[in-house]
Amino acid sequence: MSNVTVIGTQWGDEGKGKIVDWLASRADIVVRFQGGHNAGHTLVVGDQVYKLSLLPSGLVRGKIGVIGNGVVVDPKALMAEIDRVTAQGLTVTPETLWIAENAPLILPVHGALDRAREAARGDHKIGTTGRGIGPAYEDKVARRAIRICDLAEPETLDWKLDELLLHHNTLLAGLGAETFTKEQLRDFLTEITPRLLPYSCQAWDRLDEARRAGRRILFEGAQAVMLDVDHGTYPFVTSSNTVAAVAASGSGMGPAAVGFVLGIAKAYTTRVGEGPFPTELHDDTGRLIGERGHEFGTNTGRPRRCGWFDAVLIRRAARVGGVSGIALTKLDVLDGLDEISICIGYELDGKQIESFPSAPGAQARVKPVYETMPGWKETTAGARSWAELPAQAIKYVRRIEELIEAPVTLLSTSPERDDTILMRDPFED
Repeated sequence: MSNVTVIGTQWGDEGKGKIVDWLASRADIVVRFQGGHNAGHTLVVGDQVYKLSLLPSGLVRGKIGVIGNGVVVDPKALMAEIDRVTAQGLTVTPETLWIAENAPLILPVHGALDRAREAARGDHKIGTTGRGIGPAYEDKVARRAIRICDLAEPETLDWKLDELLLHHNTLLAGLGAETFTKEQLRDFLTEITPRLLPYSCQAWDRLDEARRAGRRILFEGAQAVMLDVDHGTYPFVTSSNTVAAVAASGSGMGPAAVGFVLGIAKAYTTRVGEGPFPTELHDDTGRLIGERGHEFGTNTGRPRRCGWFDAVLIRRAARVGGVSGIALTKLDVLDGLDEISICIGYELDGKQIESFPSAPGAQARVKPVYETMPGWKETTAGARSWAELPAQAIKYVRRIEELIEAPVTLLSTSPERDDTILMRDPFED
């Protein structure tokens, strides 16, 4: 029996919600280990649609959810999400939701700075959601973050607010934005403390006890490898590490706890926001894929840019992400296309290269080298076994496996939870 860690291998929005929900039904505990409320999962359970940003997906299945120390928590957004899913019939209590007491908080000043900076960038916008995730992570590494445990110590909170405002108000004033008073932040924290503190605990201890008891743990990543602050398309990335190794540090468990790493990838590629995208399609095919795939961000509502499958990026993600197997989603979106292309390499300044460069200028100049294969006219939608797939669709999946040097262990053929083909059970690895 193994724990399972789920990460995205592209730029997020790969359909992790359905896969995590499918796996959560067989787990005991589901852990969020990085990111903030700038990433979302949409879960469809019967006639209910749950849109989650901070809450671990396992709560929908009645499992224990954990928000680890690697997550930055916007307390107002979290409480609004709890209220929303409670109204939909879910039970969220301190017994079912554990939040690491050393998780940093996102405060109103963080969102204000995030938005002011993005406005000041002009044509060089990164495409942040403006929700304060980046500034909150900056405070964490600069050792001035307000953490959940600080809410229980008014004397600690007092001097930490002074230090935090000294930094942020200087920046806000320099950007011509409105500054904050200590009273404003204190009032914000006073309001949320009674609701937030009951969920606070030493999550790593409880997780260690669960591991020793043989309980199955599912680690749920946000965003994806190509948005990793080290390994992604920097600076058009998120503010945390998104690779599977962070499941350990972001939850307080040892590296061995990560278990089987399942990388999620669409059968094509999408991206929200700014940044390089070598296989992006600006034609009717790109628009068709976007329409069929309902490609709009769960949290942002922004249309996703669409393009062909990039095997070079996925191969890199599989290597740096420690991927054991791939869950390939939305194969049905490609049904009926005459031809389908796969990026198998790049051209940069007239030379063939086989990996994605790190420098942003070079990333912007990269041109894809494609391999094109026939599409299929039959439908893959709703298939639950290999026997139900068109022969050409199977060839497409097998070619992807060869190019990314990782096995496809799970295949999703529609948004429905049970329309899934399982080749290898991650929990039994």
